[in-house]
Amino acid sequence: MKTNFLKLSLFTLVLFIASCNNDDNDATPVAETKTVSNLYAPQTGGQGQAVGGEFTKFSFSENKIVTDSNWDIAFRGTTIIVNGGAKIGITDEPERTGTGAVSIVSGTFAGVTTFPLATTFAQDGASTYAIPTGSGNGWYSYNSSTNIISPLAGKVFVVKTHDGKYAKFEILSYYQNAPTTPDATSVARYFTFNFAYQANSTTTF
Repeated sequence: MKTNFLKLSLFTLVLFIASCNNDDNDATPVAETKTVSNLYAPQTGGQGQAVGGEFTKFSFSENKIVTDSNWDIAFRGTTIIVNGGAKIGITDEPERTGTGAVSIVSGTFAGVTTFPLATTFAQDGASTYAIPTGSGNGWYSYNSSTNIISPLAGKVFVVKTHDGKYAKFEILSYYQNAPTTPDATSVARYFTFNFAYQANSTTTF
């Protein structure tokens, strides 16, 4: 009887250890943080003239600028749009082919570890930007004395991608080579940003 009990105990212990090992193997990997430097987002017009020019489209899953319909966000000047919703009604606007949306979270990039509630996500639409435009509204502030554009501190953008995955990003600089203190000589419309992309079926980064 004692021998049988010992065998049963050892068998149970083996099952427990195997279960723990499986749990470790099934753990969702943390999304790697990557940095995009000097993403160029030119525009035509401005300064009282009609703004135009193609948007620079970016894919989080491919970590690069793309020219096809599989884009997640797109940049032109200070404007950022998402591949979801409907056309805003601006010049040279790309077609929306995905289900993308954006939730703007106040906090640190590292501190945003879970996806926001679905009700906080917004899409582009007629005369509506998911990431609002203008100083102090979306991602930047504009200093009229120095003509410098600075990213708003503590703004993290969680993106539902064109195909239903998730990414988060924070903008670090609007100037070429991301100078610590931009000035009148700094070249604008070059985005540097951090992002993390979660390709797994999970709700965490």
